[in-house]
Amino acid sequence: MKRSLVIGCAALALAAGCGTASAQSKFDVVIGGDAFFQVGYVNQDRDTGLRSTEFQNRFRLNITPKATADNGMEYGGRIRLRTGNGSPVTGNGVTADRAFLFANTTFGTIQAGVVNGLSDEFGIIGPNVEGIAGGPDNNTVYFLNGSPTYALLPTTTNNFRAFVSGDTGTKILYLTPTIAGFQGGISYMPQTGDVNQSVNRIKDNGNFQDVVEVGGLYKNEFGDFSVEASAFYQFGKTQSLGATSFENLSSVHVGANVGYGGFKVGGSYAYSGDSGYDKSLAVKEKQDVWIAGAQYTTGPLVFAIDYQHSRSNGTSPFTGTVAPVKANLYQAGVTYTVAPGLTTGLEYSYLDLDSKLTTAANGGVNPDDRAHIIMLDTRFAF
Repeated sequence: MKRSLVIGCAALALAAGCGTASAQSKFDVVIGGDAFFQVGYVNQDRDTGLRSTEFQNRFRLNITPKATADNGMEYGGRIRLRTGNGSPVTGNGVTADRAFLFANTTFGTIQAGVVNGLSDEFGIIGPNVEGIAGGPDNNTVYFLNGSPTYALLPTTTNNFRAFVSGDTGTKILYLTPTIAGFQGGISYMPQTGDVNQSVNRIKDNGNFQDVVEVGGLYKNEFGDFSVEASAFYQFGKTQSLGATSFENLSSVHVGANVGYGGFKVGGSYAYSGDSGYDKSLAVKEKQDVWIAGAQYTTGPLVFAIDYQHSRSNGTSPFTGTVAPVKANLYQAGVTYTVAPGLTTGLEYSYLDLDSKLTTAANGGVNPDDRAHIIMLDTRFAF
């Protein structure tokens, strides 16, 4: 039923928009992308054997061939090539974290292939998004990678939207047209982790399966006021892994921003409960995260502050610690636009990690930690 609903919406939109779909002209190939280079200085309590300074960088290149049919339907595909340097997310070398076909019609948009989920793409997390120094989506905590603290962070510290919306597993997605500021969407993914030509029909593999995400976004302006809000719900099944069985997926994400002049305030909340936990666990800390932030823009400068509270049983619901852990992240920063598409920013972050993992269970070391991170961020987009 779930699969039929999503595929049916997509097929209806495509069929309604097609008619006679001969192209008016050859394909245009649009190239764009973004890159950043970050310098980090870290001072933390648990820093035995660790450097204080480190760099990280990322470069992403979007290649989009597209054409327009006689009936006005735009169609094509997109691939996003991504390179990283030492990041626990991007790793070394080049990967493609987007690779999908699309069709835009008067009845909506269809995307099919390797693409992120709805809330990861459209969900509001507050005013300070990636690229604004002083925001949670800025790769800051990656500078803690290699320390015991990074391994103990809650699942939700780096995952503050619907639980597996950031999984780019092959999926089909349908977006409605935007009407009076509203746009809805629904997606279906057979299972997490399968991308491109990775085909895994085995049920007993521990992944989330038959994942559906549904929700919508609202954006509008009223004179000097601006409003944007989003709400998404994601659900799916888990299969066992050997003798171990896991909790099913159920996750909700809501967020909103309000702006006036150069000021903008907002935040978000994501709740994923027991999603993915081993059913035999005696202690199951609820997985959730909430974010509150504000920013002020004046000329080329953006001043931003942010607070994030996250909690869970550890880094991974499948293999993480069984002791509850929570993290408070306080951030402030300023971003300066040097030239169109080129920014630089300075950010200060303070992380307070509180783990219920006992000292004895942690090799005789107190797992709690406090970390100060100063980061210089330079990036461009084209």
